[in-house]
Amino acid sequence: MKNRKSALILAGTAAALAATLIAAAPAPAAPATPAAQAAPKPASVHGGGTIFFPYSADDDIRFTVDAVSTPWTKPFPGAEKGLPTDARGRVTISHYFTESGFTATAEAEVDCLVTGGKTASLTAVVKTSNVGWDGKRIGISVQDGQHGEPDRVGFSWAVANVDVKPDGTVAQGTVGTCMAPAPFTEVTKGGYKITPAPLAPQPKS
Repeated sequence: MKNRKSALILAGTAAALAATLIAAAPAPAAPATPAAQAAPKPASVHGGGTIFFPYSADDDIRFTVDAVSTPWTKPFPGAEKGLPTDARGRVTISHYFTESGFTATAEAEVDCLVTGGKTASLTAVVKTSNVGWDGKRIGISVQDGQHGEPDRVGFSWAVANVDVKPDGTVAQGTVGTCMAPAPFTEVTKGGYKITPAPLAPQPKS
């Protein structure tokens, strides 16, 4: 009888100890929620390069681009939440004319950026220049060359964006946000890094 009573006491003690250990054990970690996961990187273009433009083959033409997507940050009438392609950053352009020795320069503030793979289109409004471009929106496209291919740049003047009126008169067309031609020139020195990203989802009301 005494042995049986001792066995019952030991069994009760073991059960109590097991219950204590189970209660003290840490609960399994809950799976990470989407909000807790790392946010995707915004679309961006960074770099600088010298291009070869066949119609100014002897000139030195350079573009520097630092642009980052900032979706839904620039509201305007009709788009009170802004656009998914809103962006910030700076573009600088330098064109040295070998024949005259003159260097045309411009600095512009980025207002739009959109990417598709390793190609990007962006626009920027000129803030300072020595060629009368102040206040003008310009469009630029960039291709981040892959597998040994060169990077490429396109721009909305010189060979594109001509507006022929019904009466036959010609004027340079207006550049809308993120509007730029395909990157039609090759980069011969330097290069660009494009971080692509899908269009941002619409903000909640």
